[in-house]
Amino acid sequence: MPKLMIIVGSVRPGRVGLPIAEWVRHAAEETGDFEVDFADLAEIALPFMDEPNHPRLRQYTKPHTIAWSERVDAADAILLVTPEYNHSYSPALKNALDYLNAEWWRKPVGFVSYGGVSSGTRGVVALTVAVVGLGLVKTGANVEISFPGAQIGNGVFTPDEKQRTILGNELRELAQLAEVLKPLRS
Repeated sequence: MPKLMIIVGSVRPGRVGLPIAEWVRHAAEETGDFEVDFADLAEIALPFMDEPNHPRLRQYTKPHTIAWSERVDAADAILLVTPEYNHSYSPALKNALDYLNAEWWRKPVGFVSYGGVSSGTRGVVALTVAVVGLGLVKTGANVEISFPGAQIGNGVFTPDEKQRTILGNELRELAQLAEVLKPLRS
């Protein structure tokens, strides 16, 4: 069974990304297709990149980097729950990606983005250059959520039918790609 890492890309207090990511986790677990690793960047608390060596060398010196490397290395697929900040990506998410290099190679990546009018898509577009540069393979299906606060009540995100359908398609694609790409990672 492939391991799906769901990364909560916002660390802001009161973030709407956490209830969205909880919905994603629940949906992924319900499929029975994945072992899920829920990676909340607020809990992981990586400092701004503080390693002396380039990540491609994998000569990590900090315990937080070693732990992050082992966790990402164990993942077979990645799902980024990401906000759009100022027409771009979350700096905490970009920092988490930049800490590593080979650990991301040839793993499928999907996005669940959220924001205002653009549903976070400008953040995903900006982030795409980085994830492709790291060797991640982007899914075709991606969930896009406009004004997500309207779908959150009592700390719980309630998706609409379109969002549920697209997430289901995205999860199936992540499972398929994880299997197909596995030989390319060895």
